[in-house]
Amino acid sequence: MTRIQLRSVVVLFLTAVCTAIGIAFAGPQQGFDANLIRGMKWRLVGPFRGGRVLAVEGIPGEPNAYLMGAVAGGVWKTADGGATWMPISDGQMIASIGSIAVAPSNHNIIYVGSGEACIRGNISYGDGVYKSSDGGRTWSNVGLRDSRHIGSVIVDPRNPDVVLVAALGHAYGPNAERGIFRTGDGGKTWTKVLYQNDRTGGISVAYDPGNSSVVFASLW
Repeated sequence: MTRIQLRSVVVLFLTAVCTAIGIAFAGPQQGFDANLIRGMKWRLVGPFRGGRVLAVEGIPGEPNAYLMGAVAGGVWKTADGGATWMPISDGQMIASIGSIAVAPSNHNIIYVGSGEACIRGNISYGDGVYKSSDGGRTWSNVGLRDSRHIGSVIVDPRNPDVVLVAALGHAYGPNAERGIFRTGDGGKTWTKVLYQNDRTGGISVAYDPGNSSVVFASLW
């Protein structure tokens, strides 16, 4: 199986792994039965296209719904566990996707960070953050247009207007629009909340699972 295929199937594999881990930790006093995961196997669920994939996002409460972002092919969605995939971001200025986040409190709100952030010999750049408020039917660019490569986007679990973005910035030169950015109004305005210098970008950002006031970020 190729690297591309492995990235394509990660959504279903992770679902099964998380289920198994949940069972294992449901009761600390109980032992873990390895037979629960012995039958797990990799399988290709598509979409059948070339290229690399960096962004995969599940939709909470919808076990068969996933979003996939290709580094040069836009955002794709499946609602049937990978049996069929539909491109949902065609027509936008940029097709390079670095990260995807679905608002936990409103699944119709989706934020996409454009521009792949996995540095290699040749990479595709983006032009900021895109937002959909209708489940991916329509999109609008909501800023950070000079961030070029966005490695991570996260949405507050209670407020879909509060979003944090890890922007890597220009891959091969200095620029100011890099670091960790925050919006509290759904992308109308952005504040740079963590910045080192014009040669250091943000690559990852995450909430503490138990307290979204606590944020962890990685700069590179």
